[in-house]
Amino acid sequence: MCGRATLSTPARILAEAFGLSFVPELTPRYNVAPTQPVAVVRTAGQLELLRWGLVLPAGGVKGVGINVRVESASRVPAYRGPMRTQRCLVVVDGFYEWKRSGAEKEPWHIHYPDARPFALGGIWARAENRNGVMVESCAILTGAAKGVVAALHDRMPLLVDPAAWTAWLDPGNTAPKELLSTYDDGLVANAVDSWVNDSKHEDARCIVPVQSQLPREP
Repeated sequence: MCGRATLSTPARILAEAFGLSFVPELTPRYNVAPTQPVAVVRTAGQLELLRWGLVLPAGGVKGVGINVRVESASRVPAYRGPMRTQRCLVVVDGFYEWKRSGAEKEPWHIHYPDARPFALGGIWARAENRNGVMVESCAILTGAAKGVVAALHDRMPLLVDPAAWTAWLDPGNTAPKELLSTYDDGLVANAVDSWVNDSKHEDARCIVPVQSQLPREP
């Protein structure tokens, strides 16, 4: 799963990391939630903001999800077209997962130790919502959890290796099976305060660790 994300990386660093010719004005985000704008790359060198949560012609605003299982994306009619030719990179510098502890669910922030930004595999669509407004939206692909995330949940976002960004974005690559496996590549996880549970809370307190990092699986 991936239900919240962070992106507070300065524009200059984003431009360097993703080879961007232009970066729109971005406010540091510590609790990006579904239905809100997320930063994506659909075309090499261009960063845009799309609605998180697919709006498809047959579904309306509430039609389909914020996450799409990578194992079935190419078979489900609603996702088949976007999966073939409308893939994107969702740009983040962290995401959250919740671990059940008794009756409670503890939030954890997953990120790289050096806080560098990275790309999640996504798909996008363009359609009118129920009010007749054209909306460009996206969803994040998920697969089997690995590394630190496996101790928290059985699913995690699909991380796209920087070496594969060009292939991922190429609409001519209609069956990128070799890119559809999640990988960990050194992510760490920190328990954070339940402050982040409320999506209205949008400040750096969301990512402040409250205990030591989760040990990595051998």
